[in-house]
Amino acid sequence: MSLSEKDKEIVKTLWAKISPAADQLGCEALSRMFLVFPQTKTYFSHWPDLSSGSSSVKAHGKKVMEGIGEAVNNIDDLFGAMSNLSELHAFKLRIDPANFKILSHNLLVMIAKCFPKDFTAEAHLSLEKFFSRVALALSDKYR
Repeated sequence: MSLSEKDKEIVKTLWAKISPAADQLGCEALSRMFLVFPQTKTYFSHWPDLSSGSSSVKAHGKKVMEGIGEAVNNIDDLFGAMSNLSELHAFKLRIDPANFKILSHNLLVMIAKCFPKDFTAEAHLSLEKFFSRVALALSDKYR
């Protein structure tokens, strides 16, 4: 799915609203992912505490959202912007790329929950396309 100029504008506008709450949203999305998709916990078994709101979950939620912010800021070159993260996840962390889609889904759920007035059908579509492109860019080094 490619992003139209309209999609890009919608994502950027929403990100401007989301970014002040991004750290908390990232933590909640990870917590939800671990609860709903417990198989994703296997990649984080070295953390002392995977419970909702733990310092490890908060810290990684912040990192995830910083990556999303980087993607928004480089929306015209997602593959270039995500190249280092793709390499990290493919070669060092060895994360199954299917998990990027799972996390994207949980981010969408949290955005819908936290920003219901802004989460229109059009915004949902644009964010879905954006997160699909981010997941594809993060999976690029796996090939």
